[in-house]
Formats: sequence, structure tokens, C-alpha cells
Amino acid sequence: MARTPIQTDQAPQAIGTYSQAVRSGSTVYLSGQIPLIPETMEPVAGNMEAQIRRVFDNLAAVAAAAGGSLADIVKLNIFLTDLGHFALVNQVMTDYFQEPYPARAAVGVAALPRDAQVEMDAIMVLGGS
Repeated sequence: MARTPIQTDQAPQAIGTYSQAVRSGSTVYLSGQIPLIPETMEPVAGNMEAQIRRVFDNLAAVAAAAGGSLADIVKLNIFLTDLGHFALVNQVMTDYFQEPYPARAAVGVAALPRDAQVEMDAIMVLGGS
């Protein structure tokens, strides 16, 4: 099956050897997003909530470039340098997702690129029911 890379200027550009997302059939694999501002490639200023919102906005931009939206995400992986922020992720997530929520994992990690405190990647299915 063909693999199609997805790219948009509305999300941070890849800072390594990867695509923002790759589509294979009706499935889109979204690479991890950290709270970078697409226009400047600098971390978003502000508190943890601002970082979480920036990550969701970045994921939404990549999903849109692939022809979908956050509503099409079936699996979400969340990486946090402090699992104490897990409740805040849940709170902010309700502004971006509606039931049925995607399957999800939250993992505590020692460090993330660019000293981010949160990173998320996702799997999206298009055209499904």
C-alpha cells in the first residue's frame, strides 16, 4: 500500500528525519507534536495549559492537512515529563474532543525534545464509521 507524507505550514516543521504525518490507506499516523509555534518554531510562552493547547492545535493542523480532524483520531499517546499534569490534560482535552473519546495512553518520560513538558502523537482513521 502506498504511503503519502502529509505536510502543512500550520504546524511546526519536522525537526528531524520524519514526516509530520503519513497516510496509508484510510489510516493516518501523526508524528509527535510538542508545543512549538509553527511560525517561529519556538516553544509557546506560558503555563502548562498553554503548552497542552498548543500541542492539540498542532495536531489539529496536521489532521486537517490530511483531510480529517481531531474527531477522526482513534488513538492518542501523551508523553509528560510530570504525570502531575495528567488531570490538566484531561480537563483541556474536553475542549478539543467529544465522546466517544479516542483510545489513549499517558506515559511519564524523563525528557522531551526542546525541553518540552508534553508531547502527543496520534493515529487517525478517515472515512470510517
